[in-house]
Amino acid sequence: MSVELLEEERLDELHRNGYFIIQNPRKFCFGMDAVLLSGFAKVKRGETVLDLGTGTGIIPILLEAKTQGKHFTGLEIQQESADMARRSVAYNHLEDKITIEIGNIKDASEQFGASSFHVITTNPPYMTERHGLTNPNEAKAIARHEILCNLEDVIRESARLLKPQGRFYMVHRPFRLAEIMVLMHQYGLEPKRMQLVHPFVDKEPNMVLIEGLRGGNPRITVEKPLIVYKEQGVYTEEIYDIYGY
Repeated sequence: MSVELLEEERLDELHRNGYFIIQNPRKFCFGMDAVLLSGFAKVKRGETVLDLGTGTGIIPILLEAKTQGKHFTGLEIQQESADMARRSVAYNHLEDKITIEIGNIKDASEQFGASSFHVITTNPPYMTERHGLTNPNEAKAIARHEILCNLEDVIRESARLLKPQGRFYMVHRPFRLAEIMVLMHQYGLEPKRMQLVHPFVDKEPNMVLIEGLRGGNPRITVEKPLIVYKEQGVYTEEIYDIYGY
């Protein structure tokens, strides 16, 4: 399909089902964290999925390729990113399977209605306003820092949006793990599964993947660590498998 690429945009191959995605490297491109989340999340046949803060739509597109889910919705507050996501959906002929909506995560349960989805995924901003330097590029700043929503907004709205026994999947940073666990328990998203991601086997983790169950009983499984590189510039087999190479 012919799709219009705007100035400085590019079309990147996803190595899944022949799919591509439109990105603008001067604005914000998806990272490994989004790909790892798409491999960690479990979507069953016939389920509906909402991705909060979808950016250019990478997680819905990858989940559509990898799972038997019925329908995937991406919620994005930035018009420019949402437009790229919609054009990527159209390029891949996925209009019947993926919908991109514009809106604020803070108001997501009002926008979609309570108990509307079987699965929520999210790759939210990692940094609070107190963490590090805010990027002068507005699109990157919004994606990386809690400018328009914070961690509590994400978890609160996810709990409201999920059906009973619905599943919540998030990638975040380990330094906020205590806060994540407290908020998930507070809003009834019981942590059920967790995996730490290490850049190298001898380095401390720099990402955490976590699954929560709405209304679940207390019991969490900690999976074996996921190691990204076996040596400089060479991914482990687990990473190649998640990427689909």
